[in-house]
Amino acid sequence: MATITAPTTDERIGRKSPISVFLARPEMGAIVGALAVFAFFAVVAPTFTQINSIATVLYGASTIGIMAVGVSLLMIGGEFDLSTGVAVISSALTASLFSWYFATNVWVGVLMGLVFALGVGFVNGWLLIKTKLPSFIITLATFLMLTGINLGVTRLIGGGVSSPSISDLDGFESAKAIFAAKLPIFGVNVEITVIYWIVLVAVATWILMRTKVGNWIFAVGGDENAARAVGVPVTATKIGLFMGVGFCAWVLGMHNLFAFNVVQSGEGVGNEFLYIIAAVIGGCLLTGGYGSAIGGAIGALIFGMANKGIVYAQWNPDWFKFFLGLMLLLATIVNLVVKKRAEQKA
Repeated sequence: MATITAPTTDERIGRKSPISVFLARPEMGAIVGALAVFAFFAVVAPTFTQINSIATVLYGASTIGIMAVGVSLLMIGGEFDLSTGVAVISSALTASLFSWYFATNVWVGVLMGLVFALGVGFVNGWLLIKTKLPSFIITLATFLMLTGINLGVTRLIGGGVSSPSISDLDGFESAKAIFAAKLPIFGVNVEITVIYWIVLVAVATWILMRTKVGNWIFAVGGDENAARAVGVPVTATKIGLFMGVGFCAWVLGMHNLFAFNVVQSGEGVGNEFLYIIAAVIGGCLLTGGYGSAIGGAIGALIFGMANKGIVYAQWNPDWFKFFLGLMLLLATIVNLVVKKRAEQKA
């Protein structure tokens, strides 16, 4: 008598449940962390939930989030950039010192700042490809060189450690309206950097999820050799990612310049770790090939809430770095656990 066997389902064409798909998203750990941080400060500091306070939190988050967009994409592509903090200042100094020294329209300086920022990104990517050295080493060298250039050139041209004021030059007011305006939204003045941050996250998410370039980014981050074997333009992709970081540095640098009129040449050191922390909290793996721009944005939001929440709670700000480190550890662990459970249920 023939034995009747039950039909088996090919696991290759099995469909994941919507819950599994949702839980497997890179930003899940960051979402849990963000909700926990918001609830915590809403309880210990009631003023934290006021609309003016939220606008302040969003501004603080945007100054990290703008850079976290470029850094997140770069980390998904399997690379790091330790020069991002000083690159922001370098682009601002380039625009300021060029405009002041040549007494030209501020917009010419703004354009020169963009060229410089993109150039630094291109050089980082080109050196990475040509030397095969780790991006950690390449960008650490860039960090040190830019730090020295920022201080040395500013002293040489301006005679001090801060750039001369360019507020009386042609084009300053129009540039300030673009890079440092405050927009009235629901009766509250919101810094324009918040809008730029949201737009950059939306564009980066579209690139990652809806374009072949996004597929290239995930591919080179997952396995560079395999990506090259199937025709992915690895060189162009990695150089483009570094230049994307440079563009984000330019946007933030221009805001700093036109919001405060002058730039301190020694600033920016250490901020690169904040951008990386935001990306890691947001679910970007240190090994590359996994993450999202939305996750990096949520990581930056956690930074903004923690930074301002401690102030509203009237705590000693010396504890901020401890709190940030704790959030980094917890969010990373939560993201790892949730991802593993989602994979088991798939």
